Amino acid sequence: MSEFDNHDEAGGAGADHEFVRLAQNKEKALAHLASLRRELFEAEASAGNVMHIELLVEANQKLVLAALAAQVQAPAASAHPDVYQELREANQHLVISALHAQTLQAQAELSLSQHRTAMASVAHEMRNPLTPISLIAERMVRASSDKLPEMRAMIEGQVQHLSRMVEDLLDVSRASSGKLRLTYAHVDIVEIIHEAVEACAPMMHKKNLHLGVSLPDSPLLVNGDRIRIVQIFTNVLTNSAKYTPCGGNIGLCATPVAEGLEIIVSDNGMGISAHALPVIFDAYVQDTQAVGFNGSGLGIGLTVVRQLVEAHGGSVTAHSEGEGKGCHFTILFPLVGSAP
Repeated sequence: MSEFDNHDEAGGAGADHEFVRLAQNKEKALAHLASLRRELFEAEASAGNVMHIELLVEANQKLVLAALAAQVQAPAASAHPDVYQELREANQHLVISALHAQTLQAQAELSLSQHRTAMASVAHEMRNPLTPISLIAERMVRASSDKLPEMRAMIEGQVQHLSRMVEDLLDVSRASSGKLRLTYAHVDIVEIIHEAVEACAPMMHKKNLHLGVSLPDSPLLVNGDRIRIVQIFTNVLTNSAKYTPCGGNIGLCATPVAEGLEIIVSDNGMGISAHALPVIFDAYVQDTQAVGFNGSGLGIGLTVVRQLVEAHGGSVTAHSEGEGKGCHFTILFPLVGSAP
């Protein structure tokens, strides 16, 4: 056997040994990767814990160190790049998971903040009607008989306001838990809209708002709950009246279309900001400028509108050109016998 043959055999044995060592390092790296993945799952499971982001970052750092260590221990790994490819992919997945977990945490913190704000708003709004009721009740004891009817009317108004807030809260809760119940029947939606307009007339008159109504002359039937449909249009008109300055204009126009009846409620009020427009129908959401303009309300009136409209198979959208440019709400109701 020649010297070259001996050299080839020695080189072959060294390559085999290096390959075995590389395979062992690969197994160690994969085992370490499995451990890191377990840490990732544990970190994701604790999404409510503020520390889960640090756990993910720590797992990512460990994986990078493992890759560097494997590179030092196996300089011949360039012939078998699959180990490092797996490590790189695992590292990429960890980073993506960390970013996803961070997004989930931000959403959870935002939701918690909104709920806290909502509860504070509920407590504040519930207290508002109780204060005048208490004051009037005290004065009724000393008031003359000719003042009693006026005081009684004031108490009744505050009680109705409080009752509406409680009912809105209950409706949001019922809809979210699937317990919202409607009594369906074929009803004339044109007549129902007239009823809602009449119910909102006192508020319009109080603010000297000009309300223009355009409705079809003939009855149009929908399959729905009469009381709830009145509630839909009362809420929308009340919302427009609340955020339209005194002397402003509000319009309601109903037009039959191929999909059913399209009702547009528009105003020249304060409008909706681009930031609030996508979430204006979400529960407890109020535009910042709206709170400054009119701080009353829980931010659930439009949420109830959307829930009730969708329960009737319809849709509702909001549009505004921006602050101070008014807004309009488009409600589509399917009519009895109209194409789906």
